[in-house]
Amino acid sequence: MGNKNSEERRTIAKNSKAFHDYFIDAKIECGIALAGTEVKSIREGKVNMKDSYAGIKNGELFLYQMHISPYEKGNIFNKDPLRTRKLLVHKHEILKLIGMVKQKGIALVPLELYWDKNHVKVEIGIARGKKLYDKRQDIAKKEAERRIAQHLK
Repeated sequence: MGNKNSEERRTIAKNSKAFHDYFIDAKIECGIALAGTEVKSIREGKVNMKDSYAGIKNGELFLYQMHISPYEKGNIFNKDPLRTRKLLVHKHEILKLIGMVKQKGIALVPLELYWDKNHVKVEIGIARGKKLYDKRQDIAKKEAERRIAQHLK
């Protein structure tokens, strides 16, 4: 991934729960196959990535459980809000991901949905699950940083 200007990349939705539940080892940028009414709904910001995850099936990468609300002005063209969406990635990247996912405890988690020029992109994280004590350490660290910031004010 190259450097992106802030004008080119505009965040639509972030999956903050992913950073709480996982250690992110690497990130991959993917295109996503969407229907027209889904894009219109995304423009309105009606996306929820909280429980979504990615998986490989038949040599292709798919995104599961990402909720895109039906477009209000749409009609018969509206799709199922939780339908499985195909992610657009090069074949050699999918082969690398297959090798990583076979390792124990590795998951593919969507981190961010954003506009790159006029295309919707998804950033997928190659993640390892955190244990409960790891989550507690993160919370304690954030609280300590917050207290230091308050004292400096």
